Amino acid sequence: MNRLDLEVRETGTGTVRDLTADQIAGLIRVPGLLRLTPAAGGRWRLTGNQKVGLVRLHTPAGEAIRLHLRPKLAVSDLLFLLTYSPTDPWHPDEVTAATADDLLTAALAGLLARTARRTLDAGVLHGYRTVEEELPLLRGRIRTADQLRRVGMPLPVAVRYDDHTADIAENRILLTALDLAARLPGVPVRTNLALRHLADHLSGVQPLHPGAPLPHWTPTRLNSRYRHALRLAELLLSARSVRPDGEATVTVDGFLLDMPRVFEHFLEATLRAALSPLGIRCAAQEGHHRLDEAGQVRFRPDLVLYRSGRPVSVVDAKYAHLDATPRTEHMFQLLAYCTALGLHQGHLVYAAASQGCPSAPTHHTVRRAGITVTTHTVDLAQSPAALLRTVTELAARMVMFRPHEAGAYTNSNSYPPTDT
Repeated sequence: MNRLDLEVRETGTGTVRDLTADQIAGLIRVPGLLRLTPAAGGRWRLTGNQKVGLVRLHTPAGEAIRLHLRPKLAVSDLLFLLTYSPTDPWHPDEVTAATADDLLTAALAGLLARTARRTLDAGVLHGYRTVEEELPLLRGRIRTADQLRRVGMPLPVAVRYDDHTADIAENRILLTALDLAARLPGVPVRTNLALRHLADHLSGVQPLHPGAPLPHWTPTRLNSRYRHALRLAELLLSARSVRPDGEATVTVDGFLLDMPRVFEHFLEATLRAALSPLGIRCAAQEGHHRLDEAGQVRFRPDLVLYRSGRPVSVVDAKYAHLDATPRTEHMFQLLAYCTALGLHQGHLVYAAASQGCPSAPTHHTVRRAGITVTTHTVDLAQSPAALLRTVTELAARMVMFRPHEAGAYTNSNSYPPTDT
């Protein structure tokens, strides 16, 4: 079978290739994978769309496509974003070999193996799962409606019961990620064996079916040791399947990292660690429904900062370069958040600054609103230690800044206390 190999960088001018109509149809079946624009001579320009990874898919006619999306960051810097956790300090020796983009697949597989090993060393997590089945004996509660619909013999009995099992959402996600990593090309034999050995620990757990959405799980005290591994597993599985509008599910073989989401997760974890000692609670991706008076329009900020149950600021992460001034749509978005939450200040945090753009925070006070939007930049290409210092300084500025310093005036809007 013919195979088309494509290599595109996450950012930049892209690459120009000859593509057939069938190949184009195969690429656009996965929304947001990359950008395709016509080029001279009937060719096509392929440019990155803030995605990183290795994807294998098929065209409608069955031709295989292998798409390698290279990161703009060094592999070691990217892995630091993925691995950072306040309870799991950075160990630079873990990725000293990952000095080339070609090693991203092997580095990610090794990272998942190390993280899963630390998670499962304390044992496999068990939990209760509701089971409905028909048994020749009574167990749990009878499903009365189903039982009454039966005709003839009363056995088997339609029952519902709670089973204490390892086949829970957390283990299903982890097992599916281990299986995926073991199948990636370029994974060293030793890492592959480690991944399969770890998967054997999860006996009795059913992997997720291709095309099935990731199951929901709720962070609790019991599954706290799983959280780091699950966050990495979900990032690797986030593009396992997509459902284009009006079409059936398209299964994506390989892994695909959504870099804006990676940046948001990193900023959330580091700001929470820096702000918690200062008495500030950080709520990530929290749903609100007070954008309009009727409460019908919902919004979900990246991060809302609370002190004593009241919101004091809102943060929006932007995996983009900050130009001389922030984009108008970014200002509008944060202005809406501040207005709905009754806040005088909000923060836009960019992943880098364009050449000539000041690196210091810049305050923008919105006319007739009394709301100040402050822009910040966080250079992800810094060393891990320097990057963490930058975030710590950012957290301190967020707490110390007062809107009147930027010329804002008092806003009469108020927001009731909340513990959500």
